[in-house]
Amino acid sequence: MQSHRTAMNFRSLLVFALCFAPLAAFAAPVAAESSIRAVTVYTDRAVVTRTATVALATPGAVEVTFERLPAGLLDQSLTVSGRGTAQATILDVTARLAHVDFTPNDRVKQLEDQLRALAKERRGLDDRTKLLEVQRKGIDQTETALLSPAAKDVPRPSVGDVTAALTFVTDQRATITTEIAALDEQREALAAKQSALERQLAQLRGAGGKSYKTVTVRLDATTAGSLDLTLGYAVHGASWTPSYDVRASSNDGGIALSYFGLVRQNTGEDWKDIALTLSTARPSLGGAAPEIGNWVVEQLVPRPMQGPSDRNVSAWTGGQMARGVETAGKTTAGEGLILSTLTEGLDFASAEASVDTAATSASFKIATAATVPSDNTAQKIPVTSASLTAALEYATTPKRLAAAFLTAKVANSSDFPLLPGAMNIFLDGTFVTTGALKLVMPGEKFDLALGADDGIAVKHKRLQRFTENTGFTNSGQRITYDYLLTIQNNKKAAARVIVSDHVPVSRHEKIGVKQLVPDAREVKPTAEGALKWTLDLKPGEKRELTLKFSIEHPNDMQVAGLEP
Repeated sequence: MQSHRTAMNFRSLLVFALCFAPLAAFAAPVAAESSIRAVTVYTDRAVVTRTATVALATPGAVEVTFERLPAGLLDQSLTVSGRGTAQATILDVTARLAHVDFTPNDRVKQLEDQLRALAKERRGLDDRTKLLEVQRKGIDQTETALLSPAAKDVPRPSVGDVTAALTFVTDQRATITTEIAALDEQREALAAKQSALERQLAQLRGAGGKSYKTVTVRLDATTAGSLDLTLGYAVHGASWTPSYDVRASSNDGGIALSYFGLVRQNTGEDWKDIALTLSTARPSLGGAAPEIGNWVVEQLVPRPMQGPSDRNVSAWTGGQMARGVETAGKTTAGEGLILSTLTEGLDFASAEASVDTAATSASFKIATAATVPSDNTAQKIPVTSASLTAALEYATTPKRLAAAFLTAKVANSSDFPLLPGAMNIFLDGTFVTTGALKLVMPGEKFDLALGADDGIAVKHKRLQRFTENTGFTNSGQRITYDYLLTIQNNKKAAARVIVSDHVPVSRHEKIGVKQLVPDAREVKPTAEGALKWTLDLKPGEKRELTLKFSIEHPNDMQVAGLEP
């Protein structure tokens, strides 16, 4: 009974503090020196976690401010918690938008310094070009003087001296021309770099340069001491997509998969040496499926024309309804706020590199600290690597292309879901191609196309095309096609080869198609006429496949699709 009364008194005191805190006298606001410690990136936003240590000299009410946060911060996402030697209660948290003149951050200053360095380099190139132009004019004047008639009473130079001088002039002019051309190329390269830096700078200034948000946390401290505050908020302008490097070995079928996350962000603040988590959750979709609603079918009754007064009433009521919906959708400052009592001696839990798979999403906790500048450039963040096993087989369609393509049947034996993303594919250390990976959950299989392999020789040859008349009155015609497919394994290991071809499919009752070789009971065509052979070839083994079929039709019928 005593413990129940104590709990009731504690809750009463907490409610009293929350209700009457605005009437209390607050000390001067304390500006928190915060830094970003952790970020969770989703496909369309990020949740940022900031920490700050605040010293409370005396008990009482105090306001702690986190200044210059992104203007795109979502107010309803604000959360705050803390721990430390002081005992205090978090009363509430609010965000306020402020408009200011642009103040460069570290990234902006770095870009501006680079632009100034490029401008200085450009001036040096221009000065060198001007000097070369002066030298070229001097060379032209020298050449003119050499070719002009000598003045009276001035001894004429010898032919050898003139020839040597002209050779020198020609060589100097060529050297100057070459150097000016090189300077022009350097100037163009500088212009491209300058343009790229100016675009990044404009993007940074536009992302949050003229406004920011200040978040104010109100505390009621019962004892003095220090507090470690943690502030969390969501912000748009961040995303990530998966990317893979896949390295396959044709000898043992081993697959080395490197999993990356391409992270981009232009939230207005750089993330430096932070604990990064990549999440597949989609908070923009909400927590529940939408309601299906009603589908009503009824008679259409034409409505009479509205007069001016009717339109005004409709406009007024419609506007009120719209405003009512908007008001209903608003949230109060501090919604989603975590109120907690701060106690002494609590430690933060340490994060480790892992994958957390929930019922609806997966989160990848990156093992090492990451840095992602706010310039919307893609940062390649390693997620994990895995050694997978695969069964190798070749696929070939000799009629279309005389080549065999290697395919790896891979099983995802890792604990990580492989999300849809781009792949760079390597075979035996050589880049093969790029591809796209679909969603593959742990335990599922997927195909990996590894490109053409010259070690499997493929040939397709038509042996004959024979035409004959059919029927008692020679009213019909039969065309017989005979093809030879040759597959040879020139590799040192056995190989499985899937060979594809087809026979025609008739779309008319008077056109008949008959498969002669192979027997349709042995190699049965699909409804679309596709045929497949599965060959297990030993090293050096050659296999020949015969495909023979006939097409019959009336003589007076013109048939489309016949091969000449």
